[in-house]
Amino acid sequence: MSKSEGNLQAPTRHALDWQNPEFYDEARCEAELERIFDICHGCRRCVSLCQSFPTLFDLVDATADGEVHGVAKADYAKVVEQCYLCDLCYMTKCPYVPPHAWNLDFPHTMLRAKAIRFRQGKVKAAERLLASTDIHGSFAGIPVVVQVINAVNRTRPARVAMEKVLGVDRAAWLPDLAAQRFRWSAATSAAVQVVAGQRTPGKVAIFATCFVNYNEPGIGHDLLALLAHNNIPYVVVDKEQCCGMPRLELGDLQGVASSKAVNIPVLARYAREGYAILAAVPSCTLMFKQEIPLMYPGDADVALVRDAMWDPFEYLVARHKDGLLETDFQRDLGRVSYHIPCHGRVQNIGKKTKEMFELIGQKVTLELTTVERCSGHAGTYGVKKAYHAVAMKIGQPVFKAMGKPGPDGQGPDWISSDCPLGGHHIAQGIQAAGLPAARLAHPISLVRHAYGLA
Repeated sequence: MSKSEGNLQAPTRHALDWQNPEFYDEARCEAELERIFDICHGCRRCVSLCQSFPTLFDLVDATADGEVHGVAKADYAKVVEQCYLCDLCYMTKCPYVPPHAWNLDFPHTMLRAKAIRFRQGKVKAAERLLASTDIHGSFAGIPVVVQVINAVNRTRPARVAMEKVLGVDRAAWLPDLAAQRFRWSAATSAAVQVVAGQRTPGKVAIFATCFVNYNEPGIGHDLLALLAHNNIPYVVVDKEQCCGMPRLELGDLQGVASSKAVNIPVLARYAREGYAILAAVPSCTLMFKQEIPLMYPGDADVALVRDAMWDPFEYLVARHKDGLLETDFQRDLGRVSYHIPCHGRVQNIGKKTKEMFELIGQKVTLELTTVERCSGHAGTYGVKKAYHAVAMKIGQPVFKAMGKPGPDGQGPDWISSDCPLGGHHIAQGIQAAGLPAARLAHPISLVRHAYGLA
């Protein structure tokens, strides 16, 4: 096999040709789906990744001759709806991705099918509302309103109603709205001043993200505390919208384009001014590092933002390698069960959060268990009535591995994931499995704790 025919090179991604009218040609899409499904059926390497593959293989196995051509085209949607675009099949499993001659891109073909479905008006209004994180967050920080909404959302009647109207499973964990938005409170936090001759490892602009801004601002404040402790000047990006990932999952590419039109000009300005741009949610960094650049391969500003975007621990570990990170850790963390989320793994940056924990463990007590597998949450997928039970099933190996008691019968002191939504999903799964309860904290918050910062 020649080099051009093989796949010994690193996986490469082709740009998403979403503005070409042929992209939305249903017959052409179905032909590509059949081609890819036939290859996947013959391989079956990805059967354990998500529900898309077992669904496909069950459909094929139920045909008269056990081949893909016997699957009804209408049933292709059953495979597509189970894909939550984690990209793990492309980046870690599939041997037939480009530069292989078969040119197999399962997630982008699923995205194409989702985009056609969205354009045809087949995505329900409830699903579109669930993906509108900025609308949900508009109530955050409003006195009395937040308390009322949070209290009502915890009641059984409200959850039953949400299940009927919005399709949100009554048993799924949902985040509270924050009493104070991160952006509002962070605006009063003075940035570290650059002093002549002072050791400073660059400067950082924080993209708040919807979840940190509207739901858990403490993660953002912990990140600011880490930057301040390490004499890293920072600012909070002065304007932002949702990164667009929830809309991408629906196939709403025009919605992603609308978010891009707001975010990219602002972020490109910070990139030009020499800022490293940090976001504390892996899905958000992935959007700017990969998904938006693949939608706009010729956009210079998009490329600027892509190159300036960092995962927080990718940035901090790079500072350590430059000899610029404080290592004056003071507080023990004990047993930590840490989960590497899918949207962190596919960024090809390595296990940077794990490296940080190992660095901390050289100074204080830290017994680390690392789990590198899908938790099953996958954005809005894990909270929907149609998929919540499947999401909990997918996550069971993670729940068991992270909540496993030690020789003394005690569970971990902390469970943690770079994906805050995935972390809560794991905590719920550990509880459902009857395993010992553990405190949940984002890795950024655990590093602040290890530093002993107030």
